[in-house]
Formats: sequence, C-alpha cells, structure tokens
Amino acid sequence: MESTESVALSDQELLSRFAQEASRAYAFNLLVRKYQQRVYWHIRKMVIDHDDADDLTQETFLKIWQHLPSFRGDAQLYTWIYRIATNECLSFLKKKRKRFFLPIVDVEHELRGKLDTQEHIDGEAIQLHLQKALLTLPEKQRLVFNMKYFDDLKYEEISEILGTSVGALKASYHLAVKKIENFMNQH
Repeated sequence: MESTESVALSDQELLSRFAQEASRAYAFNLLVRKYQQRVYWHIRKMVIDHDDADDLTQETFLKIWQHLPSFRGDAQLYTWIYRIATNECLSFLKKKRKRFFLPIVDVEHELRGKLDTQEHIDGEAIQLHLQKALLTLPEKQRLVFNMKYFDDLKYEEISEILGTSVGALKASYHLAVKKIENFMNQH
C-alpha cells in the first residue's frame, strides 16, 4: 500500500530529499513505495513467474539505489525507472535462453506453461488467454504492447524508455494488436 506521503511528494521532492544525506534512506523508501507495484507488474507481465518478478523488482530497486545519485534528470524519473526495469527483464530472459540453450520460442513456451500453473495475473479466463496471446509476440513487441495497453504510457514515454522512434513504436503496437487479435480468434 502506498503511503500518503509518497503519493503526495512529487518526483522532484523525492529527488531533493534523496540528495540530502540525512533523508536519503527515507526518500528512497518513499520512492520504492510509490513505484514498487507498477514496476512489479511491468516485470511480471514479461517474465510471468511471481518469484522471478519479485527478484527482478528487487534487482531493479537495487540498481536505482546505486545509480540515483548520478541521475541527471534528462528523463522523467518514472521513465528512467521503467528503463531499468525493462533492461532487467530483457537481460533475465536472455540469460534464461542462454542458460538452457533455448531458442526464444521455447522460453515463451515455458512461460505459457507457467501461466497454466501459477495463480493467474487476473484470474479470469479471458485474461489468461490474453497473456498466452502476448507470449506469441517478440519480446520488444510485447514490451511495447504492455507499456501502451496496460501501463497507459504515451508513445513519447515509451520512446524514452526503449530508445526507439515514436513511428516505430506505433507500427510495433499496431502489429502486436493484429497478432493478438489473430491469436484470440484462432484459439
């Protein structure tokens, strides 16, 4: 549950408090409370497994703690946080493929299997079906779809996070929607 203060404080106020040695830990705690749930679900939609998502969320916030002193404010704080979380997801999935010498299709197949055995992300059959459809998409396309559809981020924000042009993101999202529609109609 987010504390009232973490919601009330703007990112700029959190950063100001973090910059002061005396309030650094407290400010970081507020930052974690403000963003932890969003980061967790962003990661969970990519890796499916709760334990993996939990570990990656912790890794994400560890990296944020380590690198926040050098945050220059070129991007908005939450897009910077999303970029770190996204990179953690992509690295995790890449390591998983290498560790088991699996092509991308087999990793996605394994994740689909986890969907069937885990507590469902929403619990509804349609949500489970949508998650299976999402696993048929390439990782980057799935990221774009998740950030646009579930996280309701603007294309400009996604562009900042992924370092991709807005035009390419719009095309990617459009293709993802078409593939999902085809999957839903065929299965």
